[in-house]
Amino acid sequence: MEYLVTAEEMKRCDQTTIEKFGVPSMVLMERAALACTEELTDGSFDLKNVLVVCGSGNNGGDGFAIARLLHLRGIAVSVYFAGKEASCTQETRLQKNICEKYGVIFVSKLGVGEYTSIVDAMFGVGLSRNLEGSYAEVIGYMNQSKAAILAVDIASGVSADTGKVMGTAVRADKTVTFAFKKIGHVLYPGTEYAGSVSVKDIGITVDGFENQLPDVVSYTERDLQLLPPRLAYSNKGTYGKVLVVAGSLNMCGAAFLSAKAAYKTGAGLVQIFTEESNRTMLQTMLPEAILTTYDTCDFRHEQLEEAAEWADVIVFGPGIGKKADKRKMLELLVKLQDKPLLIDADGLNLLAENPQPLDDRKRPAVVTPHVGEMSRLCHAGKKDVLDNLFQTACTYASTHGVICVLKDARTIVSDGHGVYVNQSGNNGMAVGGSGDVLTGIIAGLMAQKMPEPEAARLGVYLHGMSGDAARDRCGAYAMLATDIIEGLQEILIRGEKEHAEI
Repeated sequence: MEYLVTAEEMKRCDQTTIEKFGVPSMVLMERAALACTEELTDGSFDLKNVLVVCGSGNNGGDGFAIARLLHLRGIAVSVYFAGKEASCTQETRLQKNICEKYGVIFVSKLGVGEYTSIVDAMFGVGLSRNLEGSYAEVIGYMNQSKAAILAVDIASGVSADTGKVMGTAVRADKTVTFAFKKIGHVLYPGTEYAGSVSVKDIGITVDGFENQLPDVVSYTERDLQLLPPRLAYSNKGTYGKVLVVAGSLNMCGAAFLSAKAAYKTGAGLVQIFTEESNRTMLQTMLPEAILTTYDTCDFRHEQLEEAAEWADVIVFGPGIGKKADKRKMLELLVKLQDKPLLIDADGLNLLAENPQPLDDRKRPAVVTPHVGEMSRLCHAGKKDVLDNLFQTACTYASTHGVICVLKDARTIVSDGHGVYVNQSGNNGMAVGGSGDVLTGIIAGLMAQKMPEPEAARLGVYLHGMSGDAARDRCGAYAMLATDIIEGLQEILIRGEKEHAEI
């Protein structure tokens, strides 16, 4: 697990490191500059003619120190000071003076000479206003240059808290950040301006947060160790029973994908509860599944109640439609207080029409809306949802007592308190059925007795990693939802190895 921090959290951690632990700010600045210099000199940047653009804040101080370190290594480097002398912090003013004393070249105009690499040290994570005027002009110059750009801590113009562009922003090829990734490195569009992000240790640790840890986390491959263990002495009942209530006339694919993904994630038994019209197709596609069908003209609640009683986990919604009988099914399942429940797809559209049954539920259900479904659930425009992913997911989760999995290029998971941001996955996964696979993965983890919040977070991470494995195998253009399931198999093998090492 890794923390993703806001500007305020990073500032607080910095101050604690300096004031409580006694690490001088100039030491931190020197270590930051050294980390950036090492990145610049690792062979990936052309250092024939380097320009360092510095601002007035401590990010600029890092830049002056970088310029000095490059100069002392015999690298041709120039500095452009884009800030204001009167606004310089004490540390930045000192670094600027040192730079001048060592004879580093300062340029007063941009565009003089062809730079092969540019270091963006103009604004750090504390930026809170739109950039315009001369600052915008400097950023325009950097972006139009053919030089490779390294951003110090964060690309100038990107909000560290939201990833939003503050008027304009530097498009970096690489970003070196310190101690922790910032939220703005991960969320769109900020992640597109960051390039590849390298997190460097400069002496700031999690101890700097003291008793107030950041609210936002993400997973790394080491978190595969969270997978439920497989026991030597076990049977299919050990790993849980998943009921997938899904599918309608000519819509059996969603049921198949969810059920197969649940099996592939480790569930012991999966039962599909669907319309009779889907029988032959599903029995052919997934013979491993238990199949219970109903006649839409003669549906009896007892059938569903019996299937629900059998299950350890219930999935409702993929491809099920929005007819009145489906609404009654949802209402029945929501009332089963002791059963873990995941609601997806058309189940969410039904829920948007009447959320009351969910509000009366004691055990938190997992809901997995994409942005369009989320806009219907919270009666907001899609743009409002996209502009406020964290707030939207947190508010809906806390208001209705659910685990909200808000699906987007960066999927957000919230229980109303903390937030998980997913960094795995790729654009090849933007294909029909991908969400049904995610539903099955989460349900499969829940069946193995993983608590709903943990299952949602790990399920989203596994889903993205499986998509990455599929892309490596068949490419982004050709990827299908079934390829994601096959990728899941590869990722879980790696997870088994993590368990073996532990």
